[in-house]
Amino acid sequence: MIIDSRDIQFLLRWLDLGALLERPEYAGHTEEEVAAVLELAERLGERELAPHLRAADTREPSLLPNGDVTVLPEIADAVRLIAEAGLFSTAFEEDMGGLQLPYLVHFTALGILMSGNLSAASFPLLTVANARVLASYGSEAQRKTFGEPQVAGTWMGSMCLSEPHAGSSLGDIRTKAQFEGEDEFGPRYRISGNKMWISAGDHDVTENVVHLVLAKTLGDDGQPLAGTKGISLFVVPKTLPDGERNDVTVAGLNHKLGWRGLPNCALNFGEGRYTPGGAPGAIGWRIGEIGQGLPQMFQMMNDARTSVGLAGSMLACRGYQMSLDYARERKQGRHVGTPSETQVPIIEHADVKRMLLTQKAISQGALGLVLYSARLLDEEHSAPTEEARREAGALLALLTPATKTWPSEWGQVALDTAIQIHGGSGYTRDFEVELLYRDNRLNPIHEGTTGIQGIDLVGRKLRRENGETFRKLAVLIRETTEEVAADSRLRPAADAVDAALGQVEAAVDVLLAEPDDRRALAHATSFLFAFGHLVVGWLWLKQAQEAEARLATPDEGTDVPFLEGRITTCLFFAEAELPKVAGWLQPLMKGSNLVLEMPLDQF
Repeated sequence: MIIDSRDIQFLLRWLDLGALLERPEYAGHTEEEVAAVLELAERLGERELAPHLRAADTREPSLLPNGDVTVLPEIADAVRLIAEAGLFSTAFEEDMGGLQLPYLVHFTALGILMSGNLSAASFPLLTVANARVLASYGSEAQRKTFGEPQVAGTWMGSMCLSEPHAGSSLGDIRTKAQFEGEDEFGPRYRISGNKMWISAGDHDVTENVVHLVLAKTLGDDGQPLAGTKGISLFVVPKTLPDGERNDVTVAGLNHKLGWRGLPNCALNFGEGRYTPGGAPGAIGWRIGEIGQGLPQMFQMMNDARTSVGLAGSMLACRGYQMSLDYARERKQGRHVGTPSETQVPIIEHADVKRMLLTQKAISQGALGLVLYSARLLDEEHSAPTEEARREAGALLALLTPATKTWPSEWGQVALDTAIQIHGGSGYTRDFEVELLYRDNRLNPIHEGTTGIQGIDLVGRKLRRENGETFRKLAVLIRETTEEVAADSRLRPAADAVDAALGQVEAAVDVLLAEPDDRRALAHATSFLFAFGHLVVGWLWLKQAQEAEARLATPDEGTDVPFLEGRITTCLFFAEAELPKVAGWLQPLMKGSNLVLEMPLDQF
């Protein structure tokens, strides 16, 4: 079993999918249709993706003599089946060939596929992010020619942002774009430069790969326009619309710790191996206006960051399922003080229960955070008033650093715990928890490292807007804790959330009052950890409310142990995890400058 479908059903009900489907944007879809889509994703994940998880890890993509990349045939076949099932198209509007389902449904279906095989599910992840940029910013010809085949899954997409010398520092890219003329697809340029860490940069799953390439536009003098005002985004297909091969070549493959079924490439643009139109240089078409590359890229990055958080949460959920199955079957030891010749399943030991509860709190809390963020994305696009859409977008932007980071960082803790539960067997390749652990290790790194997310949260989301959106979030959190004030059972969790909120509010005041950006940002990552724990604790409390409400009006289908488990996990998170918030914030609250001022020669 790659997922527990009860978790999915619970979260979708908690997030009020039914109300979302009543909106004009999603009219015509029913909860029964959504269930069918998710069942299809689960079936594909179980039958077509999960069986090849180990093979995809051990038989990496390879570079063919002709310079193309080939992937494990079983993975290629599985990705094609995902496309044929229409699961690339869930989030797109009907006029692009999409199913026009809520983003909440899209991310849920993608997450289910990730549970089966993260490498395979990453092909649609990247393609959808690519096509969404074209849908938002591309011309009609660009959307139709380069976007619609990706929505159908007959072509795939990549994001070409980083370079060998410029990872997160995208203002330092050197790839250049020289204007060549205009044609039916828009302003046409010759692209030259090198890109690194390009997932799905080349493969044989489909006949074409559409690259979105960030590059500096050259002025009339042949020099890049100064600063970021010349950084633009270009659509650069591997094969041009007329069938000619574009001047895009694979310089090499990166051999990774995890995600090994998905090729990761170094790409050269304008190397001269191919000369489309009789001249060297990759042909690309500018998307939108000159200098809009970074704003356009941020939509793609934010989509990808939510998807990375989703990956972390689903790997943690899968690891929890593996641990639970193992702990129920593995017999070892006896109860303390109870002499017996019969060994007991290790799930009966208190320390194993503690570890399982830790995994449950992290994995299901992470998934709740990601799907709550997906619900905000739907609010941003479909809420009935402009003010509601704007507020949802602001809250989503505030939460995005935590949505990306918390499942990534704490998913690693959960998977480390999974290995511990499996004991020595977990450290071998006989069980797949070590593979999931390696797969997840990328998530705190790519699409903006944990440190970058902290800087984004403190520098952009708090200090730039003087904490306005955070204060609105604090109101929402207090509304929840006040709602359960009279509930003796949930009151300890509400008190813990209140305490954590007070600690984070005090830290925000210090960060906003600090005149020195460097001093404020020196504490950004620790603040991000504290903020993420607060948000997940709040969402656990909301889930416990939902569970209690359903227990109060049970029907014949009510799964009492499942709902009680949700409440117990909320209480555990409040008791075991929320006290960590104060520790993360202590250096900031003390005014510590130790890290920032440590002389380099002391290292």
